[in-house]
This record gives sequence, structure tokens and C-alpha cells, in this order.
Amino acid sequence: MPSMDIVSEVNEVELRNAVDNSIRELQGRFDFRGKEASFEYKDHAVTLSAEDDFQCKQLVDILRMQLSKRDVDPKSMDVADKAIHSGKTFSLQVKFKEGIETLIAKKLVKLIKDSKLKVQSSIQGDSVRITGKKRDDLQAVMALARESDLGQPFQFNNFRD
Repeated sequence: MPSMDIVSEVNEVELRNAVDNSIRELQGRFDFRGKEASFEYKDHAVTLSAEDDFQCKQLVDILRMQLSKRDVDPKSMDVADKAIHSGKTFSLQVKFKEGIETLIAKKLVKLIKDSKLKVQSSIQGDSVRITGKKRDDLQAVMALARESDLGQPFQFNNFRD
């Protein structure tokens, strides 16, 4: 019986590359010349620092653009609501969602059951296991999960026939 896992994870290497590319773009941008602005990657989170709150928002846009160029879904970004002001710099923390939360997993399972596909789904920690009789049903579930707007990107692994 074919089965697969639906997971939500961010490629660490691509994330680091996107941050490095953002730093390079920041050094070349004319509107940031002579300003204190930086990206810092540490423990699966990125800290953005700038002299102004507006510049922090621009840094988020730069990072989002570089992530999409590196095929990392920007939906996985969890940007802090407000920049922290300390001294003359504003800092903004950007974390990345890893694993599927229980509430989102329940919504995903309900979405799959409502679609009337002949598959079984079960929540297993940070992933959702899907089993079905036909490979086509699993591919339909993949399309359904990609189209769903649950605020988190999904990847598919352990696809077995």
C-alpha cells in the first residue's frame, strides 16, 4: 500500500545561502550606504538590525526575495510583530517554522477527509502520514495540501509504493 509523509521543514543550507545573499545585496544597495544595517543568522533564526523601523521592513523584503530565489517558501517565515528598539538600532527577529503544529495538522487531516479521497491520514508528531490504495490518491492529496492555505508550506517525503 503506498504511503507518504507530509512535513514542514526548511532546508538549513539554503536558508544560510539566502542570508548570505541578502548580506551581499545589502552591501550593494544605495539606500543603505552609510547606514547601520545587518543580517545575523543563528540557531535557525535571523536577526535583522537597522537604524529605522522602515529599514527593518525593507530588510524583511530583501530576505523574503532571497528566500524565494533559493526555493525556500517565504510562508515559513515567522516575523516578529514589532521591532525592538535598543540604543540607535531597531532589531527584528525572524524565526522559521519547523514541523506541523497539532492544530494545523488537525485542519489538514480534516481537509483530506472532507475531500472524499480514499486515503487514511494519521498525525505522527511533527508530520502527517498518508496511506492509500492507489498512488493517484496520494498525488491528489499532495495537490490538495499545496493548494490549501493553512499558513505553512508543506513538503512530502518517504513516498513508498
